[in-house]
Amino acid sequence: MAKKISRELSPATRKELLGILKTRFEKNMSRHKGVEWAKVQARIEANTEKLWSLNEMEKTGGEPDVVVLGGSAKKTEEYVFCDCSAESPAGRRSLCYDREGLESRKEFKPENTAIDMAATMGIELLTEEQYRALQQLGKFDAKTSSWLATPTSIRKLGGSVFGDFRYGTVFVYHNGAQSYYAARGFRGLLRV
Repeated sequence: MAKKISRELSPATRKELLGILKTRFEKNMSRHKGVEWAKVQARIEANTEKLWSLNEMEKTGGEPDVVVLGGSAKKTEEYVFCDCSAESPAGRRSLCYDREGLESRKEFKPENTAIDMAATMGIELLTEEQYRALQQLGKFDAKTSSWLATPTSIRKLGGSVFGDFRYGTVFVYHNGAQSYYAARGFRGLLRV
């Protein structure tokens, strides 16, 4: 039987994480114009499971921050946290896209998949649209690439999609879901 993961943070870890998130929020106001930290903090403190997910994003190198992707904050009452590390999070690389892709490998299987790891962390992979919107807020994945949520029609044919930023342009391309690379991870999104 699988060991149940505790989704509770110690008071010290909560305090440290909130301090990190607040500092990042204040240093990067262009990512979330018109959003107030006090309201964000109240929302995440009221939901300990979301706070745990943010800690997982932070621990794996994602540097989560509040982002406004295409006016998302104006359309809903939720805040969106996204991995804003310059490169794909280091603690989430060398992963096949999903379990089916992993199981199809005959040898050299990685330890996990992007879809499974995101689910365990309680986050979503970015869609192509969200990834392109994130790239409007900075330059991400100039040396790495990130798996993106793949449309069912592509996945049924064995493929999956990823994005990166090269030559001043955002590229979205395909690969077999069973592939994995040391420089490819995934970026997550968390709605609070």
